[in-house]
Amino acid sequence: ALFMITLGIIISTLTVTSANHWLTAWLGLELNMISILPVITKQKHPRSTEAATKYFLTQAMASALLLFSSTLNAWQTGSWDITQLNNKLSCILMISALTMKMGAAPAHFWLPEVLQGSTLTTTLLITTWQKIAPITLLYMISNHIQSNILLPIGLLSILVGGWGGINQTQLRKMMAYSSIAHLGWTMTVISIAPNIALTNIIIYMAISTPFFLLLTSSSSKTLQTMTTTWAHAPTATIIMMLLLLSMAGLPPLTGFTPKLLILDKLVMHKLTPVATTMAILSLLSLTFYLRTMYLLASTTSPTTTQSTTLWRLKPNYYQITTILTPIALFNITILPALLT
Repeated sequence: ALFMITLGIIISTLTVTSANHWLTAWLGLELNMISILPVITKQKHPRSTEAATKYFLTQAMASALLLFSSTLNAWQTGSWDITQLNNKLSCILMISALTMKMGAAPAHFWLPEVLQGSTLTTTLLITTWQKIAPITLLYMISNHIQSNILLPIGLLSILVGGWGGINQTQLRKMMAYSSIAHLGWTMTVISIAPNIALTNIIIYMAISTPFFLLLTSSSSKTLQTMTTTWAHAPTATIIMMLLLLSMAGLPPLTGFTPKLLILDKLVMHKLTPVATTMAILSLLSLTFYLRTMYLLASTTSPTTTQSTTLWRLKPNYYQITTILTPIALFNITILPALLT
């Protein structure tokens, strides 16, 4: 069963990314949604059932909107080609559908709730892999999108992502808001420089994957349980601390690279007020990243335990973490190549 579900998730995403026809893309997205539902409901708990229901309803609505948008475009232009989204109304509807699919503001309300009802591994899947299909579609139609539609969505996502994350003590909800904020940066620049937007989302995935895997291996679900990891796994704690700083976008870590490129592009296109607003709003996200980092690094457990600790009994994902952590932290070396 697990093999079939994994195969379904992979094939559906690849179907969307390689699609040229709107119906093929829609089919891929539907298959993707059906494949992920058993993964969310794996825990026999009302919270996970609620999360799966919320996920299903929002994704089904977004799919219906996507199908309506593509049909309207085909009716007006006679073309089902993804890159030929020439109808203005279809374009607006398609952006709304993909925004809902990804969980960017203002259609972000489902994301924190769904992530809170899922396991950390499922949370990782939803915040990284599940974003590939809608981002690819957005990338393919980026030449038809007017930036005055995407800029407010992007700015609102950065604001919501920062503001929502500040008040959270649950790590999964905090990471959901972090995901919304990163999507905001991607959405803002995708109509101006699609390649940089893609770089941003790839780097975000490279940073959040090892972070989630380390959370899974240390069984940390809240900020309170995070404070005890220092006593059990000092190396993992230092890596998590650096990953948080990278996610916040502090130089010279990798997370700084796409942010610098995005702000550079916006200033080049005479959108300096937008760039300034984004930089200021990202301070909201920085607040909760720094708070989490402080709890990780500067607070030690009041008592040392003599018993076998929980995290040692969990499966270790250190192979993937070891590969992705250097990419997530020291990718600044490719900055000159990206800027030229």
